[in-house]
Formats: sequence, structure tokens, C-alpha cells
Amino acid sequence: GYFYMIDFQNGGFFKLKPVAPNTVTPILQPLFIEGEQVIACFQGIRDSVTFTDMRIIAVNVQGFTGKKKDFTSLPYSKIQAYSIESAGMFDLDSELELYFSGLGKVKFEFVGNADTAAISRIISKYVLR
Repeated sequence: GYFYMIDFQNGGFFKLKPVAPNTVTPILQPLFIEGEQVIACFQGIRDSVTFTDMRIIAVNVQGFTGKKKDFTSLPYSKIQAYSIESAGMFDLDSELELYFSGLGKVKFEFVGNADTAAISRIISKYVLR
């Protein structure tokens, strides 16, 4: 088969709501390396995005049945810049744009009470090293 990756240029991950880690982590468990910790999980209509202490794992569910899943690992170490756009206070809908070397822009749109300030701190911790 051919290698497929999420087409970040023509879209992003939208309507992401905070979810309990155990709703997403069972399918991600085989991907984790020793000591990797989950910080926050978000789920969209079909897709999900998980922030660990080492990377972002984006899961894109494809096909009519939803059995086909694409997992993309986005290491914090490759982020060159990022921006957060918020609808006022940090507790409303917000957008996170990350710029990765060799990949370009990746966009996440959060709805509801996503703690984007916390996500920003996590990213800063790795990007500003």
C-alpha cells in the first residue's frame, strides 16, 4: 500500500472537544514509548487529537465504516512557531495553528472549555528550549 498522511494543507481538525484520556488512549497505547504521558485528549466528530508530553498524535478516521484510521505523530521538537486565536477568554472556542519544519501548517479548532492556555504552555516548554 501507499503511505497516506493527513492532508493538513486542505483542512485541519475541527470541533475538538476535551474528552477523558481513556476514551482515546486504548487505540493509541501501542504507539506510546516508555514513560510517555498523556496530557490532554480531544475528540471531533470522527477524528481525535492527543497531546502527550513528547508529541501530538492526530488520528484521522477514514472510510464509510470508520475502520480505517490514520495516525500521525507530530513531535514538538519540529514545531517552529505556533499561534492561538481565541474568541475572548481562554475558555471559549479557539484555534491552534502550529508550523512544523518540513510539513507546514497544522490547524486544530477547539470548541467548549478546551484549556488552550495549558496546551500553549506544554508546546512552549518544548519549542522554547
